[in-house]
Amino acid sequence: MESAATATSAKAGNIFDWQVLSRLLVYIRPYRGTFALLIFLTIATAVLGTVRPFLIQQMVDVQISNGDWPGLNRMFAWLLGILVAHTGVSYLQTYYGGWLGQYIVRDIRVDLYQHILNLRLQFFDRTPIGVLVTRNISDVETLSDVFSEGLAAMIGDILQLVFIMAFMFYIDWRLTLVSLSVIPPLLLSTYVFKEKVKKSFQEVRTAVANLNAFVQEHLTGMGIVQIFGNEEREFRKFEKLNQEHTRANIRSVLYYSVYFPVAEVLGAIGVGLLVWYAAQGQIEGTISKGALIAFIMYNSLFFRPIRQIADRFNTLQLGLVSTERLLKLLDSKEFIPNEGTRQPATLRGEVDFRHVWFAYNEPEWVLKDINFEVKAGQTIAFVGATGAGKTSIINLLSRFYDIQRGEICVDGHDLREYDLKALRRHIAVVLQDVFLFNGTIQDNITLGDQSITEEQVWASARLVGADKFIERLPGGLQYKVMERGSTLSVGQRQLISFVRALVYDPRIIILDEATSSVDSETEEMIQDAIEKLMQGRTSLVIAHRLSTIQKADRIIVLDRGEIKESGPHEELLRLGGYYAQLYQMQYLVSEQ
Repeated sequence: MESAATATSAKAGNIFDWQVLSRLLVYIRPYRGTFALLIFLTIATAVLGTVRPFLIQQMVDVQISNGDWPGLNRMFAWLLGILVAHTGVSYLQTYYGGWLGQYIVRDIRVDLYQHILNLRLQFFDRTPIGVLVTRNISDVETLSDVFSEGLAAMIGDILQLVFIMAFMFYIDWRLTLVSLSVIPPLLLSTYVFKEKVKKSFQEVRTAVANLNAFVQEHLTGMGIVQIFGNEEREFRKFEKLNQEHTRANIRSVLYYSVYFPVAEVLGAIGVGLLVWYAAQGQIEGTISKGALIAFIMYNSLFFRPIRQIADRFNTLQLGLVSTERLLKLLDSKEFIPNEGTRQPATLRGEVDFRHVWFAYNEPEWVLKDINFEVKAGQTIAFVGATGAGKTSIINLLSRFYDIQRGEICVDGHDLREYDLKALRRHIAVVLQDVFLFNGTIQDNITLGDQSITEEQVWASARLVGADKFIERLPGGLQYKVMERGSTLSVGQRQLISFVRALVYDPRIIILDEATSSVDSETEEMIQDAIEKLMQGRTSLVIAHRLSTIQKADRIIVLDRGEIKESGPHEELLRLGGYYAQLYQMQYLVSEQ
């Protein structure tokens, strides 16, 4: 933690993290023409914004002093034209800056979400969802300001300073030096301000991520919070996180409230010194009235971009902080390697685990030297205590995780030889905890696959008996399912997940506690559908209710990641081992 903090502090000390900035600029390439136009408009705005004081100086010292009214009218026409042009160019600069920012944000968000979709499940096991939401929404949105109000605008401010100084030196170098005398303390205060605000921005982003993670997690688990009467304690936790977020923001507000008054005071001192020195020049006749007027205007123009540069710099810094977080996520290589080329149109469904060792975190082995073979069309059931490794086996077969030792084969070929999408297309998984998206029932079944027709959906629904309750819902398949299917019963959600699995016509079926959350009537209906479904398909079943797996071709008993017993139901009962004891316990409970 200390080294990470040191590294963050070191980065905060840099004016720019050019490596991060260069990665960000890659997203400008598709919009090079618009970016070039934006730079041109920025330069034009800087030039047009600095010409006016010079024209006024010429009008006072030349046309007005000499009584040249036709010339004065021409200069006034030029001045009016420049004002109109400056307004138009400023409008275009603001529009194209915002346009560019929004399109770049769109591209970054698409890349980021596509990257997240392909990360392995192990990444999500240890990363709070709220943090990922912050990265994909809040952090990405911050980047739009980098292009619309940060980078291009800062370039414009710097160019404006350059043009102002050029005009000032051209008019009178002595007044220029007097005006610039307050620049050193202003630069010093700007540097200190930049350092403090960069650190506070990092704290703000961290606090936002923590808040998002907390709120997302507790809204999802609100039922548990209320069931156990934990509202007050959770509220106090939220208050603490919210207070940290508030303190981080107040610190940044404090730095702004100190810096800008200091900049205003220094600007006022600069004007005072300018007037004092120019007054002596007026008395001595060495400084014209037009020069004094122009310098007062330039002095105001000069300090405005300096203050804006500090503000825009911090906009850029905030964007770079967000970019650094996004790039860290984009650079994560936690993918399941997909180098396989096998894309079979169908599978026989043979599964073979050969001396498989697996751990989520080595060396804490979850599975130890697992060996079993499943013939095509067979039904294999797994039983064992919680944590025995049953769910890990089905996760490995779907290749959500990769094993450390051994080999897992499907149809005689190592899983790694298959293209991931092609492999998973032939494997259907029905979990105990059914997740439904906010959308229609049909969308939740097809998952947006346009090749699946409504007739196929109804055919699968009839197979598991889900058609009856779907038909009773308003709109049928077009019934709107709320988030996580909150308007449906547990049994109805389970049936929909069954239809979702069946509609893809898989060769391998995985049922992870698929009937443990439904009532006896629904379970009987599902068991009947399962028997029809399993004909000609390989099935791997995990169940606590041993009554549901008695017809399995083989039952594998797992304990602490090892296979303790294996065989048909009757054979395991005759052994009188772990399975027999478990069966007797459930039988006695059911009798009571």
